[in-house]
Amino acid sequence: MHIELPEKRYYGIGEVAKAFNVNASLIRFWEKEFDVLKPKKNAKGNRKFTPEDIKNLKFIYHLVKERGFTLEGAKIHLKEEKKQSLEKFEIIEKLEDIKAQLIKIKTQL
Repeated sequence: MHIELPEKRYYGIGEVAKAFNVNASLIRFWEKEFDVLKPKKNAKGNRKFTPEDIKNLKFIYHLVKERGFTLEGAKIHLKEEKKQSLEKFEIIEKLEDIKAQLIKIKTQL
């Protein structure tokens, strides 16, 4: 899954949910379920996600939505095999970015 987000320090929950094409409630639910997600909250309680949080969200989305893991299975996978799985996921992500760029160039021709 290729996600288009501008380069910023913090992202609001609305733009994160829109980028992932899910409801904001799912993002809030994943925040409670997964310890790796730690968005900053302001005085009003609005969540602000850092680029590191977005990276973790992409990985969780990949495990749960694309690979079909249950939430418990994804939690276990994150704890036990995080480094190895994250490296594979980063490679896949880079290849998908290259593919998207090539498709963009092809349509411009």
